[in-house]
Amino acid sequence: MDTAFPPAPKDVPSKLILYVDGASLGNPGPSGIGVVVTDGSNHILAEINRYIGVGTNNQAEYRAAVTALQLALRWGASEVELFTDSELLDRQVRGRYKVKNPILSKLHQQVKDKCSKFKSWKISHIPRERNIRADLLAKSGADRGRGRSAG
Repeated sequence: MDTAFPPAPKDVPSKLILYVDGASLGNPGPSGIGVVVTDGSNHILAEINRYIGVGTNNQAEYRAAVTALQLALRWGASEVELFTDSELLDRQVRGRYKVKNPILSKLHQQVKDKCSKFKSWKISHIPRERNIRADLLAKSGADRGRGRSAG
């Protein structure tokens, strides 16, 4: 699984800014994630786009967040700020909405577990227009699943 993440740059900042998005073609359908990792000056350090199998849009949103947080932990960041255009993800992680779906509940726990390993973390909902790159990456990942079997 080490090859699933880009290598860390030489000087990883202690705080990483993570833009995440998930996409599903069919909901459920072929799904993809998009992650953009930047430093505090908005310099892109890494991008991830990946086909993740068949799932819902909300599952893909959560999987993008989990992947971004895993990368930040692997790179040794002590602080993260996570930006998402998913109001559901933002509000569930902050405890404003309950998580009722069993699959999302497991993914929610993974996000919370990973967040707890940072000195500080924050999640924020942003308009889709401020998350365009992660959105394009997620759609590209989902698109790679077109024509694949559900298995």
